[in-house]
Amino acid sequence: MGKIISSYIFPHPPLIVPEIGKGDENGALMTIRACEKAADEIGKEKPSTIILTTSHAPLFEDYIYINDYKTLQGDFGRFGAGKVKLSFDNNFKLVDSIVEFAKKEGIEAGGINEGIGKKYGISGDLDHGALVPLYYISRVYSDFRLVHIAMSTLTLEEHYKFGMCIGKAVRDSNEDVVFVSSGDLSHRLTSDGPYGYNKHAGEFDELFVKSIEKDDIDRILDIDEKLRDDAAECGLRSFVIMLGALDGYSVVPEVYSYEGPFGVGYMVARIGVGGEDPSRRMLDRRRRGRNKSVDPYVSLAKKALEAYVREGKVLDDYDGLPQEMTEGKAGTFVSIKKKGELRGCIGTIAPTRENIASEIIHNAISSGTADPRFYPVKPYELDELEYSVDVLMEPEAIDSMDKLDVVRYGVIVRSGRRTGLLLPNLENVDAPEQQVSIALQKAGINPEEKYTLERFEVIRHK
Repeated sequence: MGKIISSYIFPHPPLIVPEIGKGDENGALMTIRACEKAADEIGKEKPSTIILTTSHAPLFEDYIYINDYKTLQGDFGRFGAGKVKLSFDNNFKLVDSIVEFAKKEGIEAGGINEGIGKKYGISGDLDHGALVPLYYISRVYSDFRLVHIAMSTLTLEEHYKFGMCIGKAVRDSNEDVVFVSSGDLSHRLTSDGPYGYNKHAGEFDELFVKSIEKDDIDRILDIDEKLRDDAAECGLRSFVIMLGALDGYSVVPEVYSYEGPFGVGYMVARIGVGGEDPSRRMLDRRRRGRNKSVDPYVSLAKKALEAYVREGKVLDDYDGLPQEMTEGKAGTFVSIKKKGELRGCIGTIAPTRENIASEIIHNAISSGTADPRFYPVKPYELDELEYSVDVLMEPEAIDSMDKLDVVRYGVIVRSGRRTGLLLPNLENVDAPEQQVSIALQKAGINPEEKYTLERFEVIRHK
């Protein structure tokens, strides 16, 4: 059985390579000394493979690039030091295993077809985010194969889950692995930095450094997106992949250094890895926290979509549900959000199934997989979704918008066979005119046409 021996966070400013800095690297002397210390430790650990994540390899929206070239090589030619070249053998077996474990979680990962790479100017060369840490490591130790991994624009939890797939692949191998996570922190520490100054940049760096020191993974996964944007950080997702690979194991973090020369935050740290520790199964713990005291209507919607996405199964077990769900009939709408943004919403105005429970099950599946505004939910997203269920009361005809109240009533508009509905109490819907206008648009009804109005109330479950 394979094992991750230890893991490291490295920054990657090319300037700290002496052949590039030519003396200017002394402005980050603390970082250089810490990189040398980390490299010495790796030399003593003698890994058979180094897995390296970097924020400067090819970036895709929902696909994580894993370099599939036979030889992983690169140089610092872009930075005026083309004679400094590095080359390593790829560990194809481990790459294939990572891809397979990711696939089981619904995360797309792997290489790029060479023809497509050439078409879009994507090179298989090692990026500077990989080369800088490897420069220091290879001066001490070079008897290892390499796995070179990029990031994507997926969420932090999704990157963490991908890291868990890497951890599974390592355990399924016979490799002794050191995990190197390459990335810088804020790029806005000073006015002469690469992106100017932002007063929150230092706040981001302090939060991240302290969170690593305290092994506070929840705090890292919950870092506000605005704070990340204010800081102009580049390495957080790279670091989170590494943290995910250590999920379920005890760790001993040690920050070797942090400094912010040149307006950019550089951190070097080692995270030692011990034995299995069930209390550090972070996503399981976060999931349990979300599931506490869940309304049975919402719980059923969640279970229905998860069973369908993960197993292709439509739930038909109503055991333990309240009587009104198994015997009552009503139209229902299931709304799904992800990170506060709508991810799907589909429902029925009137009952179409044998009971409310069945109505919720089928509408939950439709909301997650058949809302034409969104692509179908993938397995890796399920843990981040939030659900609400609206049970619709009997609609009543009205003859004027004056009888609408956007908080209390939803509205139904009809013209011939065309029907549009808008639920009540929706964010950013503040007036009956706006409510009706949106409903007409959904139905494809011109406001100048003749149409009828109905209002209805809902019982909303969150």
